[in-house]
Amino acid sequence: MNFRREEIKEYYLLDTDVENIFINEYMASAPGDFVKVYLFALMYAGVRESLDNDMIARQLSMKVEDVEKAWTYWESMGVIRKERKNAAAEGKAEYDLEFVSLKRMLYGKQKSEQKKEKQKQEDRNTKDLLSNKKIQSMYKSIERITGRALNGTEMMEIVSWIQDYGATPEIVVYAYSYCKAKEKDNVRYIAAVVRQWVERGLLDVLAVEDYLKQMDEKHARYRRVYKALGFMRNATEEEMRIMDRWFDHMGFSMDKVLEACGKTSGIPNPSINYVNKILTSWYEEKSGNPVGGGQKGVSAATVQQYYSYLRKTEEEEAEARKKEVYQKIPRVRELEDAMNSYRMNISKVYLSGRADKEKDVKNLQSRIEKLNRERAALLTDHDFEVDYMDIHYKCKICKDTGTNDEGGRCECYVLRAKEAELWKKNSAKQ
Repeated sequence: MNFRREEIKEYYLLDTDVENIFINEYMASAPGDFVKVYLFALMYAGVRESLDNDMIARQLSMKVEDVEKAWTYWESMGVIRKERKNAAAEGKAEYDLEFVSLKRMLYGKQKSEQKKEKQKQEDRNTKDLLSNKKIQSMYKSIERITGRALNGTEMMEIVSWIQDYGATPEIVVYAYSYCKAKEKDNVRYIAAVVRQWVERGLLDVLAVEDYLKQMDEKHARYRRVYKALGFMRNATEEEMRIMDRWFDHMGFSMDKVLEACGKTSGIPNPSINYVNKILTSWYEEKSGNPVGGGQKGVSAATVQQYYSYLRKTEEEEAEARKKEVYQKIPRVRELEDAMNSYRMNISKVYLSGRADKEKDVKNLQSRIEKLNRERAALLTDHDFEVDYMDIHYKCKICKDTGTNDEGGRCECYVLRAKEAELWKKNSAKQ
């Protein structure tokens, strides 16, 4: 008579054994997501079903990188073993996982024996890797690039990039060629380059070349902006992020960015943040995003139109006051024409490069001051304020542009936004 148990094919109806040692000694101090990864994979191990990190990530709503971190954590704790496949020699970071019997680990073999066994397995994997034809071909290519023979230490270092980073042999060869062209053949530098490429998901030469092309274009942009600002240093990571946003998110052309950089002339300490405020303001005007300050329905573009309206009105009113003064006091116009002529001469003297230009400039400035005093006396004698002909801006800080000296929004902006809403409504009625 034979005995057998009914086979249950639906694995979610089965039970998964979890050792109490794991619950008591390991689970309490482990990150929650790492525990989820362990238990989920343990269930699949119990029913001998295969799954990969991508599947685990999808099922647990996690990032693949976090799943990989979980396995690194559990491996360091000694509760799982990673058995790398031969496919790793082709550059694929593939491995099988074995769940360690915690009872056996504590009460069976001694830890020293386990370490020896683990080391033997790693040595076997490394030996298999070193004898792989693709790895041998990779070494020969690297020696041709560097013009020297690789020593055993460097060969083992390169193998660790393939085992630990998941780099491909072709990526390693390309990294040596790339670093050689930059005259940086230090092994640590090359290792950092390989690791950065792999972490960015660049696992073939075409992907790396495309990435480097994009980075070259970006660095060319950074250098062009820095040249316009007169900077002689490299951009920080934060500054690069800000500049990338100008081109990639806001969609500005280089010419427009350089125009914003030009507005820093005369500023004692120009900065990327100053230019960023200008471009952000322009972007908001162009996109019509809602204005800060709680004015519903008023866009940045509308506020800028209102500022333009104010400036135009103020300029027209100033011109009318000038005509009034010129009509009553013709001498004022003569004085202003003479002062404008002297100012033009000052510019010419500066450009001439003459040795005695400073003396001539001071002489011209003295004449302008003398004429200006005469002009002020004439105005006050006829009951006009000294600044009667000037443009009377509502805001003396930004001169009704909405932008302060630092490139940000002026303190008058919120008030102008409220006025702009009324101005817009009244304009619509007319």
